[in-house]
Amino acid sequence: MPEGLSDRAEKVYNAMKQSGFTSEEKMITADKLAAIAKLPKGMAIQGLQELESKGFAKRKARDKSAGYYLTQ
Repeated sequence: MPEGLSDRAEKVYNAMKQSGFTSEEKMITADKLAAIAKLPKGMAIQGLQELESKGFAKRKARDKSAGYYLTQ
């Protein structure tokens, strides 16, 4: 578990790690992640943005919606 994350970022990180979203081949949308992490979509997005800013997650733009995956 990465150090220094907010509660929502930890919840998002754990949900992604446990579900195996750890590579560009296996990404998740913010909507689906919010459901898995049991967070409102806005809070899930804030958690994703925090993970992204600290280098723990990447965002990849796609046709319909962006996909996210963990890098660490």
